[in-house]
Amino acid sequence: MKPILAMAVNNTDENERYKYTHETITSLLENGIQFKSKIHIIVNGSCAKTLDFVKKLPIVIKVIINNENIGTARAINKAWLLKEPNQHCIKMDDDCVIKSSTWIEEMIEAIERQPKIGIVGLKRKDCTEYPGNPNPDLNSELLMLPHKMGQKWIIAEKQPHILGTCQMYNYKLLEMMGYLYQPGLYGYDDVIASHKSHIAGFINVMLPHIEIDHIDTGATPYQHWKEKTAGEVTQQVITEVNEMLQGIRPIYQSYY
Repeated sequence: MKPILAMAVNNTDENERYKYTHETITSLLENGIQFKSKIHIIVNGSCAKTLDFVKKLPIVIKVIINNENIGTARAINKAWLLKEPNQHCIKMDDDCVIKSSTWIEEMIEAIERQPKIGIVGLKRKDCTEYPGNPNPDLNSELLMLPHKMGQKWIIAEKQPHILGTCQMYNYKLLEMMGYLYQPGLYGYDDVIASHKSHIAGFINVMLPHIEIDHIDTGATPYQHWKEKTAGEVTQQVITEVNEMLQGIRPIYQSYY
């Protein structure tokens, strides 16, 4: 079954992000990802240029338009609400280019080889995790995934937190954690989901051999907004994650 791929878009005339969305979606189409997944573009109160672009996309891409910015998690959830039983789901940002046409198949195969994988992600070049890193939060572990005679070998990198730029969620994990959650409009949905995956008994991995470029240079006004918005809820996230780890707060998030 093709996975659902959901991408939240929030482009305004002020934040200057249209060019990233255009490049990201164009690269997906060039690699034929629309034939390998059910792509959903969720537009959060964006500029006329963005609306004009998404309305001209191939009909196989479902476009959901919100009149205001409802946040990343709630936007992604609108697409995931349409998921079918046993269907993996992908959360992808609109500011990256994946230099592969087989990354979806490779993510699915990783989960099929090791069903204990809750979240599998792609590793950006600005990530700092590696095996042996003296910082325990950045210390990762290389895993040889289960192999049968004649199959290619797959090496994954096990680590606590999977960056939200491009993630695939095992449908079995989604049955336990429900939908994405973030207390604000931006940030921490990936952090919270990674913790939920561990609490549910899964492991999280990245596939570092698949090349992905983060094309947002951080030079637009959007960068300041992201940092400010995420910073306002940091302490709340720490508190809520600790409550989940202690079993005080359930990991299941209903649709919202």
